[in-house]
Amino acid sequence: MQCFSFLRDRKKGKKEQQNPRARSGAASTATTSSSNYGTSRSYDSTGGKRTSKSSASSSSQPSISAMFAEKAAVLRVFELDELRSATNAFSRNLKIGEGGFGTVYKGFIRSVDGKGDRITVAVKTLKRRSMQGHKQWLAEVQFLGVLEHPNLVKLIGYCCEDGDRGIERLLVYEYMPNKSLEHHLFGRISSAIPWNVRLKIALGAAEGLAYLHEGLELQVIYRDFKASNVLLDSDFNPKLSDFGLAREGPEGDRTHVSTTVVGTHGYAAPDYIETGHLTTKSDVWSFGVVLYELLTGRRALDENRPTSEQRLLEWVKQFPIESKRFNMVMDPRLRYQYSLKAAREVAKLANGCLSKLAKERPKMSQVVEVLRQVVQISESGAAPREIQREEN
Repeated sequence: MQCFSFLRDRKKGKKEQQNPRARSGAASTATTSSSNYGTSRSYDSTGGKRTSKSSASSSSQPSISAMFAEKAAVLRVFELDELRSATNAFSRNLKIGEGGFGTVYKGFIRSVDGKGDRITVAVKTLKRRSMQGHKQWLAEVQFLGVLEHPNLVKLIGYCCEDGDRGIERLLVYEYMPNKSLEHHLFGRISSAIPWNVRLKIALGAAEGLAYLHEGLELQVIYRDFKASNVLLDSDFNPKLSDFGLAREGPEGDRTHVSTTVVGTHGYAAPDYIETGHLTTKSDVWSFGVVLYELLTGRRALDENRPTSEQRLLEWVKQFPIESKRFNMVMDPRLRYQYSLKAAREVAKLANGCLSKLAKERPKMSQVVEVLRQVVQISESGAAPREIQREEN
């Protein structure tokens, strides 16, 4: 079984594109900052399928697979034994995440030339005999082999070879030391993310999505934006991870891509769930959900709360944005250390992203501009006293 069968018909005459092992000398030597890679399970069981493109539309813009065929050599191809050594034989002590795809380990690799200090990485393994995992593995290699942005996690390389127990598929990423946004919002940690850091994370994540939607020759729909997929580097800069469900957007005159509905409950746009019609506005909805999670410190769905509070988007409706009760939605761990004016603007933006009509949702580039203004509002300084006055 070829790991990269989608490249068979491209670049005829270049055998290295049909056999990634031939490219083992090529590698990315960039240093990493680094991550804990949780791999939350989604409710897709098939990996999803894109509709076929017409020959006319496919010639109008490059595809991810065509772009990957040109850029694949920048990825490092690892030997299984090399990654086994890097993770101390996939030691439980180095385990940093687990989910539907498989398990993620912290590892330490040498540079291509073997010089210098070891580089800390995250190594994601595929569950054997998982067809869903294989499709997601291929998608991650293709998309992250092409995409480059400060707010996207960096894929360093991959491994695909026959082992004693079958085909082994692994991915090697830069390591993100501050784990995920989910970990800090909902985990049992002593300190909460400060208000201005939350705005920084929201803005960086929005810039990452705007790049996917509007910064390339083709559209990329992320399709699984959620707090667990927003990883944080040592300075709490956010980077989007886990591109296993990503899809190319519609081409030409098409308004959407028809797919099997996938994603994570609580984050997927209702219009996408009902029709299977996927657009960039599906990501915008998911972003609105995460904005409310940043404001409230609550999960989109939380069965551990009272019934009336389990669905975040329903619960926040009790506290209108312009009312004196609005501050009741704010994460109590912030201890009133935030700008109420800025918080209201974030909630208004979230409501725009959560519009029932997809066409009424803003573009992510517009979201970025609003968040930049919100950061300025917050930094200009609505002090805690403002909140206390409205509360009384």
